[in-house]
Formats: sequence, structure tokens, C-alpha cells
Amino acid sequence: MGRIARRTGLSVHTIRFWSDSGLIAPTDRSAGGYRLYDAAAVARFDLVRALRELGIGLEAVRRILARQATVAEVAEVHAQALDAEIKALRLRRAVLRTIAKRGGTTEETTMTHKLAHLSAAQRQQVIDGFIENTFSGIALDDDAEVVATWMRELPDELPDDPTPGQVDAWIELTDLVGGEDFRQRLRRIALAGASSMSSRYGYALRSPTLEHANRAMAESITPESAEGRSILNLIIEPGMPADERAELRRWLETVADARVERYWQLLAVLNGREPAPSAMPAFTWLIAAIRAHG
Repeated sequence: MGRIARRTGLSVHTIRFWSDSGLIAPTDRSAGGYRLYDAAAVARFDLVRALRELGIGLEAVRRILARQATVAEVAEVHAQALDAEIKALRLRRAVLRTIAKRGGTTEETTMTHKLAHLSAAQRQQVIDGFIENTFSGIALDDDAEVVATWMRELPDELPDDPTPGQVDAWIELTDLVGGEDFRQRLRRIALAGASSMSSRYGYALRSPTLEHANRAMAESITPESAEGRSILNLIIEPGMPADERAELRRWLETVADARVERYWQLLAVLNGREPAPSAMPAFTWLIAAIRAHG
């Protein structure tokens, strides 16, 4: 047995244990009762050692040696198990980094861990429930239906190596959709989608607002100034009646919401995309300019 130990690099104890458990039976016995193994048995010891070093359990090894399963089949099962274990370890690392960065309380730490470990189905259920509760009883037009579909756009799984930012994004998103104020604001936005302002301006107002209002802010032009009026006239028609301007302002105050924009930014982070720059400062400037020169 000592020679087998030297040949295979295994300990005498391990060789005896594998032999006693029936994995590799002795080929013969010496006159003194010592176990003897032939070349085939030594090869089996080498195979068992290789399989064990790969983390394959003794029962699976026994099935391979008995030809009840192939090495490839067992390797595939163990590879899948290792994938799951690696994913769990990476997620644990991301959660720990998030906790270390946030420096939260014990309660926050527990919540962070719980939320980060929600399954893909549970995560999607949170969002689906939020969308259904938000838009229930509202007849959505085609545009609103598309938006509601987009708002469900959670990834099936967190990335294999989620960043602390993605863990943070999921926690923040869960907090956001849990707020009744946010849900009610989305309902008002959905209802506002049926207004004449939505059909007349909609997304068409976004491009000129970002171009001209952002330039105004970069040049420190205030909304209520004469220069602000000139900028406003580049965004909306100068001859727009006062009552129409007031209606436009009210519509913008409803649909231009920082929390809704944050929702899209968080979804982008979770889906591995770079969030779009915030449009809220530009629309806030536009609303103030309409109010000042209406």
C-alpha cells in the first residue's frame, strides 16, 4: 500500500478508505495479508483522485466506476452546480461591497441581503404587480401601453458578477415602486396621455427643450429674464394663446417627474446600460419660463 501511495500521491489512509468503501477493491492479498493492486487498480485510483479534486462526490464517483454514468454526464451536472455556486458567491460579494459602502444599520443590512437574493421570478413579480396596480381601470392608448410594457423590462437574472451599483439600483427600485405617491403620479401621467397636449406635443417637445433649455442653463440665462423669453420662443410657438400655454404648463408639471425618470435610469443600470442624462433640469427650466411669460 505504501508503493501505491507513493505512486498516486494519495495517503495510505485515503487508499484504505476508498478500498473499504468498495470504490476500488484489492486485486489480491499478500502472504502477510496486505492488499495488492494491479495496474488497472492504480489507474482507477488516479481517476478517483482526479474526480475528487474536481469536487465530485464519492457517490457520483461510484456511479462512474460502475458505468452507471459517464464522466461527461457527471461533469456537466457538477459544472452547473459550480455555476450556481459561483453566481451566489459573486452576488454575496456584491452585497457585502454595497453594505460596506452604504455603512447602513443592521436593519438596512438585512434588507439589502434579502432584496438582493430575490429570485428572477420574485423580482419580476414585484414589477408586474406594481404595473398592474398602477394602471388598473385605465384604458391605455397605444403609446401608454408601450410605456407600460417597457416598465416591465427587468432582466431575467442579475448579472453573473453584479456590481454594487446594480445591487443598489435594485434596492432603490424596490423602494420606489413600493411608494403610493409614485403609483398615483404614474396614474395621473397615464390619464394625461389622453389630453390634447399629449397628442399635440408628446415627444416632439423633448428635443428642442433639451437643446435650448440646456444651453440657457449653461449660459446662466434665467427662465424669467428677457433672454429666457427668447429661449422659450425657440421651444414653443411665440404666438401660442395664454390659455393654451397654461394648459401646456399643467400637462408638463404632470408628466415631467424626477421619480419617473429615475425609474428608467434604474432599469438601465439593471439591464447593463448607461442611463441617459437627466432631462429634468431642462423641463424644469421650461416650466418656469412658461409660468413667467405665460
